[in-house]
Amino acid sequence: MEGGKPSLTLVYQAVQALYHDPDPAGKERASVWLGELQRSMYAWEISDQLLQLKQDVESCYFAAQTMKMKIQTSFFELPPETHNALRDSLLSHIQNLKDLSPIIVTQLALAIADLALQMASWKGCVHTLIEKYNNDISSMPFLIEILTVLPEEVHSRSLRIGANRRTEIIEDLAYYSSTVVTLLTSCVEKTGNDEKMLIKVFRCLGSWFNLGVLDSNFMASNQLLMVLFQVLQRDETSTNLHEAASDCVCSSLYAIENVDTNVALALQLFQGVLTLETAYHMAVAREDLDKVLNYCRIFTELCETFLETTVRSPGQGMGDLRTLELLLICAGHPQYEVVEISFNFWYRLGEHLYKINDAALHSIFRPYIQRLLHCLARHCQLDPDHEGIPEDTDDFGEFRMRVSDLVKDVIFLVGSMECFSQLYSTLKEGNPPWEVTEAVLFIMAAIAKSVDPENNPTLSEVLQQVVLLPESVHMAVRYTSIELVGEMSEVVDRNPRFLDPVLNYLMKGLREKPLASAAAKAIHNICSVCRDHMAQHFQGLLDIARSLDSFALSTEAAIGLLKGTALVLGRLPLEKIAECLSDLCAVQVLALKKLLAEDSTNGKSADPTVWLDRLAVIFRHTNPIVENGQTHPCQKVIQEIWPVLSETLNIHQADNRIVERCCRCLRFAVRCVGKGSASLLQPLVTQMVGVYQVYPHSCFLYLGSILVDEYGMEEGCRQGLLDMLQALCMPTFQLLEQPNGLRNHPDTVDDLFRLATRFVQRSPVTLLSSSIIVHIIQCAIAATALDHRDVNCSVMKFVRDLIHTGVANDHEEDFEVRKQLIGQAMEQHGQQLVTQLMHSCCFCLPPYTLPDVAEVLWEVMMFDRPTFCRWLESALKGLPKETSGGAVTVTHKQLTDFHKQVTSAEECKQVCWAIREFTRLFR
Repeated sequence: MEGGKPSLTLVYQAVQALYHDPDPAGKERASVWLGELQRSMYAWEISDQLLQLKQDVESCYFAAQTMKMKIQTSFFELPPETHNALRDSLLSHIQNLKDLSPIIVTQLALAIADLALQMASWKGCVHTLIEKYNNDISSMPFLIEILTVLPEEVHSRSLRIGANRRTEIIEDLAYYSSTVVTLLTSCVEKTGNDEKMLIKVFRCLGSWFNLGVLDSNFMASNQLLMVLFQVLQRDETSTNLHEAASDCVCSSLYAIENVDTNVALALQLFQGVLTLETAYHMAVAREDLDKVLNYCRIFTELCETFLETTVRSPGQGMGDLRTLELLLICAGHPQYEVVEISFNFWYRLGEHLYKINDAALHSIFRPYIQRLLHCLARHCQLDPDHEGIPEDTDDFGEFRMRVSDLVKDVIFLVGSMECFSQLYSTLKEGNPPWEVTEAVLFIMAAIAKSVDPENNPTLSEVLQQVVLLPESVHMAVRYTSIELVGEMSEVVDRNPRFLDPVLNYLMKGLREKPLASAAAKAIHNICSVCRDHMAQHFQGLLDIARSLDSFALSTEAAIGLLKGTALVLGRLPLEKIAECLSDLCAVQVLALKKLLAEDSTNGKSADPTVWLDRLAVIFRHTNPIVENGQTHPCQKVIQEIWPVLSETLNIHQADNRIVERCCRCLRFAVRCVGKGSASLLQPLVTQMVGVYQVYPHSCFLYLGSILVDEYGMEEGCRQGLLDMLQALCMPTFQLLEQPNGLRNHPDTVDDLFRLATRFVQRSPVTLLSSSIIVHIIQCAIAATALDHRDVNCSVMKFVRDLIHTGVANDHEEDFEVRKQLIGQAMEQHGQQLVTQLMHSCCFCLPPYTLPDVAEVLWEVMMFDRPTFCRWLESALKGLPKETSGGAVTVTHKQLTDFHKQVTSAEECKQVCWAIREFTRLFR
């Protein structure tokens, strides 16, 4: 912070501005300034002083929050001799401010908890806090708040206390856990029915359950468990207390996931939850949805916890199937939000039974799934007074999509065909109201694909009846029937006689605005599955494509229709493809030409992305079967279209979004014709490089990687492609060398290493012999610390593939050259790479990236194991051995064990396991 330590008056004014300045710009300035203050060293002292002054809620909240943030992120700034003073000061503040505001107490409790976790010299913190405050009833609320957040913070992402310290803390908390429960029990006895205190007690107990440190036998006979269930059984319990008690029961059920090792507590909870059925019915009668949802959460958690027991011994002991009855009672509640809570359990039950695949076991659970499906079909019904099509983007629409997914996952238990037939018979035999018909069709659409289409008269009959639906039925019924037809494309493929009536039915839908997008999606499905049969209808598809914008289609539906048309186009005789592709592209090309003409006359640039996206989808999905030696039928069309794409790219070169769409279109054009795009190579590369010097859009790097992939094996193209790479690298490195350049331009880093990787795969010697390779490797080493999923994946793949070229394909004539070049590169960069990788794993990268890091280390080791052993030893020596709080991060034995595990590994996954375990020491 420039200008030295600010005065308290200035800080106070800034806090006032942050909360009370009527001008948003003033608020923003105050926020930025206070943010800078929080990052500075002065924040420690200023927060302490503001808390002592106790001027008002806002300044105390800012100070408490700052204190918590500093302890979480900047604890290393304080010398160890100040830690005790900080602890005493925070305890004094929380006592003095306990009545000012609960949110300040929470922030200070978090600060104290985070300090206790990092401060290795504060031994037995739970014991000292309870000793200090348990006799003072007025201190009880903040003491319980500290004891609540302490277990929650043990696994906090903000604190990198490491596995050794975390294990030490968890053992310590487990040791004192019964003391905490005894404190909570006596607190309930002393305060009786004080609701606020009960809520705090339940929250605290839940927090200790969540950490998994409570002794289950001690808890099984504990008074608190009885109190919990009494609160949940009482009709007059308030909403807030009910929620706290429900959360606590759910935490306790989660904590005994391993039922066999917690039998006594499991039995108490099992019996306790089963007593809540009456209370659930009372909440339903009172229309208290909050309580109903809480009970359903508890019943679901009960079923989740006892899932394996239920599957292993259904109907016996704690495998009692009354648990499923409770969930089905909830599924009968009129509000769909209630049944939705249990979806994950039903999915897991289905998964378990599918894996076991035991017919006798399936027959036990089948009736429950049948009843569930019956409830779900009812919940999917629209309101009888609903007008128009079903909405799929609102909450109810999203619920129906989740129902559809769940039905697909559990239908095997009932049998797809049996269920499909039953649903159809309810429509055929009865005359249900439209909303029932629509819901039944919706469920039928969910399972249609899992019904065997081979010689299936029911499916054929359904298809026949659906396409005969009159236009007078409710719009929603027509909409869902169109979706069902789209899902039955396999049936159409097996029964081509249905193709004409189905297409006629879908064409009717396509002409009506509300149904158009659904009909387009169904036509796309039919095209994808029935390509060969659809070839005879290509002219009809072409007519639709030509007048696409006369239909009221969503962008996605229009693209889908073109995709379907392109898939069918690829099935036409080769001699017809060029002409038909030209016709299909003509509409989009004419539109682009028109935009270019308008640009030149009025100087304003209209947006061409719609047309570029449509061309891209046509190129992407036109995949004719071309024999060797035959000219690709799409080659001529793409050459004709190139000038229009080139001009569009030129005019919009400053607009990243449009340039990205142009590159995407060109990428699919090049992929479509492969080597047939050779005549475009020179002009395309020249234009890419030219524009990139001025506007470094990362999509040019990606397009470059496609060109290398297609032409990198061609001897005559290699030098030109290397020149392209070097020309693209110069502006790229300038961009990435700016402050925070790598972090601020993830797409550029990602695409640069995709390009470099393609070069390694297609022409390694060309790249390794060039002068640019040193800079690319240096950039890769720096980029290994980026915790961006795509970037990390690209960078690691590049380094791995690069080193692998030194050992791969040793029978090829360029092997010795490759081996020598990789040897030189490793000699120059190996130590730096290994050191940086170890640092990145321990301090920068999330766990999901570690398999990729392991592969890189494995490749380095495969190339030269003895040298790698030395590099790894040196890298490990550079890691910190202690935290700023004085806790041991990593012991000498842990370092030597890790070194041995990695260097003696016989396969890559052993390296991965070793890194996973080792990096936990630093998280």
